[in-house]
Amino acid sequence: MDLTQGTPKEKNDRSKKMMLWFGIVSLLMAFAGWTSAYIVSSKREDWLSDIVLPSSFYISTAIIILSSITYFLAKKAIQKDAKKVCTSWLLITLGLGVIFIGLQFNGFSQLVSQGYYFTGPTSSIKMSYIFLIAAVHIVHVVAGIISLLVVLFNQIKGKYNAGEYLGLSLGATFWHFLDLLWVYLILFMVLVG
Repeated sequence: MDLTQGTPKEKNDRSKKMMLWFGIVSLLMAFAGWTSAYIVSSKREDWLSDIVLPSSFYISTAIIILSSITYFLAKKAIQKDAKKVCTSWLLITLGLGVIFIGLQFNGFSQLVSQGYYFTGPTSSIKMSYIFLIAAVHIVHVVAGIISLLVVLFNQIKGKYNAGEYLGLSLGATFWHFLDLLWVYLILFMVLVG
């Protein structure tokens, strides 16, 4: 397929999709670097292997998976031109995203209450990685929430319909990526220990 062909709108839509995928690949590379460093560091003598991740991290995993389902349902609703239903699912997704972040911070509090810190004399390299990986993911979820707010604003303004919902689709793709990334990270932290 020749990417230079098509109407200006088709070219613009393709460029938006490409930019999103470039961003996703960049994020994958960054997290691959951190998880690789985690694996290499796990061979250190001072590596703590008996840390139990906070329950809030597991609950937040269920919440972010649920939020991916609600975003999917929002997309399905707009494809059927069910605009009010789409708006409702987007609002639910937003609420779940905020709950996810709250649970992540609660998880940090649980770690601190167990005596684990990001830095300082009582910290460890493993805890620094756990705090770093989770915190950087939270930053990206905040970016996902900002993109979701833009999608929600455009949806309320009536920008999307069954024939035109690229912005919603791109937002959903980014959100699903963040969901899958967190599932990978939590499994990684549990299995690599």
